[in-house]
Amino acid sequence: MNLLTCSQRQPSPARWAFLLLVAALTGCGRGQIQEYRLAKDQTQGQTPTQPAGLAYKRPADWQEAPPGEMRVASFRVSGKDGKQADVSVIPLPGMAGGDLGNVNRWRGQVGLPPVSDAELAKLAQPVEISGQPASLYEQGGTAPGSGDKSRILAAITRRDGMAWFFKMTGDDALVAEQKPAFIEFLKSVTLPTGMAQGELPPSHPPIDGGSMTPPPGMAPPAMAASSGQAKPNWDVPAGWKEVPGGQFLVAKFLLTGPANAQASVNVSMSAGDGGGLLANVNRWRTQLGLGPVAEADLAKDAQPLELAGGNASVADFSGQDARSGQPARLLAVVLPHGGETWFYKLMGNPQVVQQEKDAFLKFVQSVKY
Repeated sequence: MNLLTCSQRQPSPARWAFLLLVAALTGCGRGQIQEYRLAKDQTQGQTPTQPAGLAYKRPADWQEAPPGEMRVASFRVSGKDGKQADVSVIPLPGMAGGDLGNVNRWRGQVGLPPVSDAELAKLAQPVEISGQPASLYEQGGTAPGSGDKSRILAAITRRDGMAWFFKMTGDDALVAEQKPAFIEFLKSVTLPTGMAQGELPPSHPPIDGGSMTPPPGMAPPAMAASSGQAKPNWDVPAGWKEVPGGQFLVAKFLLTGPANAQASVNVSMSAGDGGGLLANVNRWRTQLGLGPVAEADLAKDAQPLELAGGNASVADFSGQDARSGQPARLLAVVLPHGGETWFYKLMGNPQVVQQEKDAFLKFVQSVKY
């Protein structure tokens, strides 16, 4: 019997995995906490976004969201007057920079100065994750780009050669209000053991004790600016507002159009060929709800573009944002340069993207590495 419609049609094994997820999200129970536990579909060889063995209890007022490129779980939290917070779960191989480097990066995102090792120990709050002690760091301040009061709750635990990051960021008052729920969420988490590479999201780097090299044909994540990568010199168009970019971006800009419609520009960098043009094009197509293309059809989606830094490719897609379900357009430039690959991505409301297209291309052309 179909779990959702009670019809007599028997789903395929792959559909059973999907239905189990939907049933968990929309089931009859309306309690304060709901639990999710998914396993890999061995029959079809398909992998759910969430790794097998990862389990947690989600607070009732947290809305499950598409995980995204580096996340294995993602949530949105809404407060009064449209205030928002974002929750992410991200596993990374190895030490992933150590606590001090990550805490200082988070402090920079809310306009706070860095701390020393001695000061870091005073900031660490004890919490429990997957039955083991971990550290929670709380940083409150002002977002440098917007001037809004912001707060970050971030907990780090390390298991089996993996660093797990649990982070809530957003409006200062809302995040402070959600702190007890965040701590209870951490306590409820069960981490997978012996997690295989195939159980991570497609764009996640493999787990090999520290390597960030992707599997063949798969685009790797961009290196974080905090890892030592300095920003190039560029001319930022009028009206673009730089905002905190997160862990894997060199820079991020917010663009606003009529009726407060928005788009954003992300700048990132990867070593080597960045996974190849085809893998990145298909990843972007997925973000807009589009199917993948074959190598033979790549020329239809990616056109050559000459820049001062070298020969680049520009891709232009329209579809629906996989996270919001709203119409969206994505314009991306890929530039191999000096043994690295630079990615410039303009994505958001189609009207804003069209309005900012010329400014975006001039921005990319202005970059000096």
